Amino acid sequence: MDINYELYKVFYYVASSLSFSEASKQLFISQSAVSQSIKTLEKKLEQPLFIRSTKKVQLTPAGKILLKHIEPAMNLIRRGENQLFSSGSLGLSQLHIGASDTICRYLLVPYLKLFHQKFPSVPIKVTNATSLSCVDLLEQGKVDLIITNFPNSKINPSYICKILCRFQDVFIANPSCFHLKKRDITLEELRRYPILMLDRKSTTSEFLHHIFLQHQLELIPEIELSSNDLLIDLARIGLGIAFIPDYCLKENDEELFLVKIRETLPFRQIVAAVSPTMPPSRTTEEFLSLLPEQ
Repeated sequence: MDINYELYKVFYYVASSLSFSEASKQLFISQSAVSQSIKTLEKKLEQPLFIRSTKKVQLTPAGKILLKHIEPAMNLIRRGENQLFSSGSLGLSQLHIGASDTICRYLLVPYLKLFHQKFPSVPIKVTNATSLSCVDLLEQGKVDLIITNFPNSKINPSYICKILCRFQDVFIANPSCFHLKKRDITLEELRRYPILMLDRKSTTSEFLHHIFLQHQLELIPEIELSSNDLLIDLARIGLGIAFIPDYCLKENDEELFLVKIRETLPFRQIVAAVSPTMPPSRTTEEFLSLLPEQ
C-alpha cells in the first residue's frame, strides 16, 4: 500500500498527544492540515483511527494497533538521525538506558559515574521500569539499551550483548520474629509463613512463581511491592520473610538472617541488551565497554 510517510508522521503526533491542536504546533502546520491528513490516512486505510468529540480525542482499536507499529518506527528514525549527526561531528549523542530501580541503585551508579567522568558533555537519561517493561521500551525504540534480569520471559536471547554478572535470590527474615535460623525448611514449609516479594510485573516474581510451580506448589504472597528496599525494611520489622536478590542485602546485617531452603534455587543473571534491528550508537558502545563481563 503506497501511503505517504508524512501521513504516518501526522498520525503519530496526534496519537501521542491525543490533540489535533498540539500536533499542529509540534509539526508547524495548521490544525486544518492535520485534520485533513488524518482523514486522508483513514480513507486509505478504510477505517477510522480516532474517536473525535468536543472534549477529547481517543484512539480507536485500529488506531491503537497502528500506533503500536508506528511509534517504534518513529523512534528508530529519530535515533538514526541522531547517530548520523553525532558521527558527522565526531561527537556522542545522548545515552538513554532502561533499567529497574534495583539494578540502577545496586549496579549502574558507579558505571554511570565513570561514563559521565569520561564524557561530561554527553547527556544521560535513565528510564526506570521493571525488567519486563524495559524490553517493551527497547522494542519500541525508546531507549538505546537496557540492563535487565535474565531469565526474562519477554526478551529474545539475541538481544543480549553482554552478561554482566550472576546472582542468587535469597529469603531473609528477622530472627526475633521467625525462629528458623538453625533450620533448613522446604518450599512447602515456607508457604506457612507470610512471604513478602515483588509484584507480578517483575521478573523476580515471575521467577519465584515458576520455581513453586516446578515443585507443584501454589505461591500466595502476603505482601507484593515494587521495591526490594521496602521489602527489606518490612522483613526487618518482622512482617514476613522477604524474597530478594542477594546483592541487595548488606553484609553483617544483624537484624536479618538468611532463611535456608532445602531446594536449590538456580542462579540468575544481569545482562545488557540492545535492539537487533538497529546497530548500537557509538555512545552505547562506549558505555557498554565500561560495564563488567562475567
